[in-house]
Amino acid sequence: MNILIKSATIIDSKSEFHNSTQDVLIENGVITKISKSIKNPNNYKEIKRDNLHISQGWFDSSVSFGEPGYEERETIENGLKTAAHSGFTAVAVNSNTNPVIDSNSDITFLKSKANKNAVELLPIGALTIGSKSEYLAELFDMRSAGAVAFYDYKKPISNPNLMKIALQYASNFDGLVCSFPQENKIAGHGVMNENVTSTKQGLKGIPALAEELQVARDLFLLEYTGGKLHIPTISTATSVALIREAKKKKLNVSCSVAIHNLYFTDEVLTDFNTNFKVLPPLRTQTDIEALIEAVKDGTIDMVTTDHSPIDIEEKKIEFDHANYGTIGLESAFGALQNIFTTKKTIEVLTKGKTRFGLEQTPIQKGNTANISLFNPDEKYEFLKSNIISKSKNTIFENETLKGRVYGIIAKNKAVLN
Repeated sequence: MNILIKSATIIDSKSEFHNSTQDVLIENGVITKISKSIKNPNNYKEIKRDNLHISQGWFDSSVSFGEPGYEERETIENGLKTAAHSGFTAVAVNSNTNPVIDSNSDITFLKSKANKNAVELLPIGALTIGSKSEYLAELFDMRSAGAVAFYDYKKPISNPNLMKIALQYASNFDGLVCSFPQENKIAGHGVMNENVTSTKQGLKGIPALAEELQVARDLFLLEYTGGKLHIPTISTATSVALIREAKKKKLNVSCSVAIHNLYFTDEVLTDFNTNFKVLPPLRTQTDIEALIEAVKDGTIDMVTTDHSPIDIEEKKIEFDHANYGTIGLESAFGALQNIFTTKKTIEVLTKGKTRFGLEQTPIQKGNTANISLFNPDEKYEFLKSNIISKSKNTIFENETLKGRVYGIIAKNKAVLN
């Protein structure tokens, strides 16, 4: 693949060309020249776009597809196509399929299905067999096959001794253990944040305490084991404070926040729209402000779309019975641009790579081209017509977003909108 990118503003703090407008020549998937003006004697394909910006390829640490078992929600092929057109060059894919991804052969299956795609699929293996929280899965075998982390998606490990053993065992091979931050006995049958809105709506609430107890427990276990822990999708101000304190103690912990938890409060649930039913639930404005500040100061290591396709039969029902989850890949960049500067948006879309075993790929001569292309300023209304996913359960429908994705260049392929 040979491409000449014309007049692109480079947003990459690791590159000497950061914040400058350059032409970028890519030959056989490698950046061979960066200059103010590059001629094109070989008649390579040229990429020219309005207000074109480029950065290192973006990474999402929590994406769910459906295959195998729930192909009606999403297939691997279409899911990776969605990721590419949304600007992502790598996605970590959760194990919540049928059967659950909990063995060496399952990891191999996922990787083989994505082998020829421009987007890198990083499999996350289940932490316990069948994600049933009873017995540890074959973590080392999955790691050998290419698993980048271990996580029972949205299923908390209720047994603290099991979590302790997981952290201790995985530390033998530098394995990353993920723990969903919810104490189910406190959450009970709640379906949204426990607050004034839940009382007004007559819906059972999930207290912030349910998350914070689990976070505190896992941090105590981590301090004891010395393992390597990732806490996905935190949502409360107290969780931020707990993790900030743990990092001051130099514990090996990272965390993420879902983009929608930075964007919406529980007050949007006044009309029982099940697209707003997510886990962890939407919280309060105070929580949002603490989460945004934690992203800015680095306490929160990465943002995630927590992309979770759910078919219409499990969303177009009573709120109490609807499934949790929203898709988020297509709206990610535009939503983040409404919250952060472009520089910060790109930072949080790329800095999670190292934690999940991906190398940084600065836009420099001699490096493999792993690039996201975008216009950071274009505003538009996000509609169902913008959705590439098979499932259409988006929390961002009809929102005005800022920032248009032009596509990606990765693995010697270009996927352009």
